[in-house]
Amino acid sequence: MTELSTLIFDVDGTLAETEKDGHRVAYNRAFAEAGLDWEWSTSLYGELLTVSGGKERIDYYISNYQPKLELSIPRDKLIDQLHASKCEYYQELIATGTIPLRPGIKRLLTEARKNQMRLAIATTSALPNVTTLLEYTLGKESISWFEIIAAGDMVPEKKPAPDIYYYVLEKMNIQANNCIVFEDSDNGLEAALKVGLRTVVTVNDYTKNQDFTGAKLVLNHLGEPEEPFTVISGNAQGKTYLDMNLIYNL
Repeated sequence: MTELSTLIFDVDGTLAETEKDGHRVAYNRAFAEAGLDWEWSTSLYGELLTVSGGKERIDYYISNYQPKLELSIPRDKLIDQLHASKCEYYQELIATGTIPLRPGIKRLLTEARKNQMRLAIATTSALPNVTTLLEYTLGKESISWFEIIAAGDMVPEKKPAPDIYYYVLEKMNIQANNCIVFEDSDNGLEAALKVGLRTVVTVNDYTKNQDFTGAKLVLNHLGEPEEPFTVISGNAQGKTYLDMNLIYNL
């Protein structure tokens, strides 16, 4: 097997639990600001998360829940405006520090850097949303830890299309078997598997019942020495938290 050199991370739901109390709240505030009486409940948002990408999610919602919506501006312009407003509200929420990193993330990133791992991000989230999350959870300097942050609309198709992962591999001049990917959803896993990437999945309330066939490990989170993970599938080799030693053996 080619030597492992790179760890690639999804963001929303993987680095932090940003969906329910972050993005969802920001969408609702953007809708209210625009004078729309739309309210994305926790359960509805779970359905909408099957659609990757914020603009795509709004478009899906209009088609399926507001088909008779009368517009005074072109639909794509409305979607762009709502998404831009939502991103501003989201970054304000992140700046409050109320959405922490998931267990094990900071520890693993620190250990990976000590092991001279190359780091990258591959996400459908907008770039400013990613950098804001990194800044307020790991410090401004953490943005430079990642050799590439592939985000938002940098590629034609979002997950489960594999575009974002092909983009990362090309930009970093690496092969799929040089990498381990961290995801939280079936869409993310599907995108990674299409490229031949070994994947660790950490589920959350929105994704815990999805099909993760093909993942090397499926966990409830990465774990800490004092907060062991639960193994949902795969071989954790007797470990209670994911560290570089376990990653090297996946």
